Amino acid sequence: MARVLFINAGSEGHINPTIGVVQELISRGEEVVYFTIEAFRDRMEKTGADVRTLDGQNFIKAFISGGRNYLLERINGLIHTADIVIPSVLEQIEGEQFDYIIHDSMFGCGRFLAQILKLPAINSCTSFAQTKESFDQMLEQLPKSIPTERLKEINDEYQSLTSRLKEKYGVEIPSPYEVFCNPAPYTIVYTTREFQPFGEVFDQTYKFIGPSISTRFTQENVDLSAIKGKSLIYISLGTVFNQAIDFYKLCFEAFGNSDHTVVMSIGEKTQLADLGEIPQNFIVKNYVPQTEVLKHTKLFITHGGMNSTNEGLYYGVPLIVIPQSADQPIIARQIANIGAGIQLQMQGLTANQLREAADHVLNDPSFQKAVSSIRESIQKAGGYQQAVEEIFEFKRECDIA
Repeated sequence: MARVLFINAGSEGHINPTIGVVQELISRGEEVVYFTIEAFRDRMEKTGADVRTLDGQNFIKAFISGGRNYLLERINGLIHTADIVIPSVLEQIEGEQFDYIIHDSMFGCGRFLAQILKLPAINSCTSFAQTKESFDQMLEQLPKSIPTERLKEINDEYQSLTSRLKEKYGVEIPSPYEVFCNPAPYTIVYTTREFQPFGEVFDQTYKFIGPSISTRFTQENVDLSAIKGKSLIYISLGTVFNQAIDFYKLCFEAFGNSDHTVVMSIGEKTQLADLGEIPQNFIVKNYVPQTEVLKHTKLFITHGGMNSTNEGLYYGVPLIVIPQSADQPIIARQIANIGAGIQLQMQGLTANQLREAADHVLNDPSFQKAVSSIRESIQKAGGYQQAVEEIFEFKRECDIA
């Protein structure tokens, strides 16, 4: 069968959906060489992939060197990462042959590497997909929010970086869209066309396969027997934006000693001791097996990362979304648009507002009805197994054995 080069510099949200895909590819005879950062080596090696690593610290340093205040700065930051990613990948695969490449939609310079290696390419899109038209429309609005002098500096740097990249590696960069979205002939999107904003505008090269939910290979210590049959609220701000002690204490105030059982995941950077007295109806852990907890959950209070949101919808759980950054405000708006939950803002949030919002979502049947509707489409989408079916169809079209 074929040899696959998978490029994914990585964060939880970009790595986790690919686990099931890689497992399924390997089970069907493919050989997968997977590039990520060291933090995800163990997780990906358990799939059976041959894992190679990138310098995560230098990658982040290069990315933020472009600036963090504006999208155009982050685009420059992504170009800066090329000097970390491309030489490392080319050195580690020297002399090896690959049949096709799967690359992340944002990180890892996947489109550049596909050009350099002249490989048929598939884009792995872990957030909402974007067409060039929608991306360009968004870019047209950005200069209004950027001081004129800073905008000129950003644009001059972009021109310098793209010219140098073309000279050094021979890659073409027609526009910022190619940097930020890494388009490819096929795009695997880990949600459904129904949940994707303006899903109808995407052509058949976009394969909406729904959430890719699989074994995560992590150890969590939670007694699930203690939550079965309870009126369970699950609270998690994900793995990146979860240093929120004030918010966790606000949750204690909102739901402490109520009729609800509350499971709260606080991440590895917050210590249980920092939270003070924990109400008796709370189960607080640094990590929990999220998909297992969601099977018993009546309400999910989340930051609105795509993975968490998809998993909540997959298990038919209404959501309160409190977006923190990145694409989360867009996801939160989409949840509200389809009636599957409501959006709150972290700034100025009170315990009373959170409690009232929770009571509203739990007691208004319209939320459960909307979630049940989207749940059906999500569960029918096929997940990682459908992703691999689409990848094999791509192979047939490219005449890859």
